[in-house]
Amino acid sequence: MATQSPFSWLADAADALRAKIPTDFPSSFTPPAWAVAEVQQRVVLFLNHVLMHEPAARDRLQRQKGRQVQVCWRDQVFQCQFTPAGLVEFMPPQGGASVADLVLRVNEPSPFALAKTVLQGDKPPIRIEGDVQLAAEVNWLIDHVRWDAEEDLARLIGDAPAHTLVQTGLRVVDALRSFVQQRMTTKAST
Repeated sequence: MATQSPFSWLADAADALRAKIPTDFPSSFTPPAWAVAEVQQRVVLFLNHVLMHEPAARDRLQRQKGRQVQVCWRDQVFQCQFTPAGLVEFMPPQGGASVADLVLRVNEPSPFALAKTVLQGDKPPIRIEGDVQLAAEVNWLIDHVRWDAEEDLARLIGDAPAHTLVQTGLRVVDALRSFVQQRMTTKAST
């Protein structure tokens, strides 16, 4: 006897939402420039916060000081430079050709497909152009540097509540991940 997922309502809600969204939504929506700039600044602050707790990562990035990495997705461009302190500095977009040492282009245009890939725990398809050594360093960072959310929460609400909250969050993420994988295998078999 098959048991129904406790998240079946989520699938129904997602299907209903998807039906109401215009088919050209991902390509027709462009966020305002100020919102993009604010999000990019917050990403840099978050990356630096995480890097401050990772001395090995900062040591590796110190060797890459002055080098620039550009991440492109659809018409959005995020460019940063590594500082002598082993942190990340936002580089505002400049007109004309890129001066980045490494360009990472996300090849998946659909935000829904991109979210699905990430929820499944996979890396999205990326085209890499530029310095191979810098690409290896960035790949090392992606594979080895993790945000310790529990530590940050513990500073705010204490150790025990932070541990409970993080464990609950991990269970929710695991449930969502298995739900997405189950839905993908179900749709693939039909």
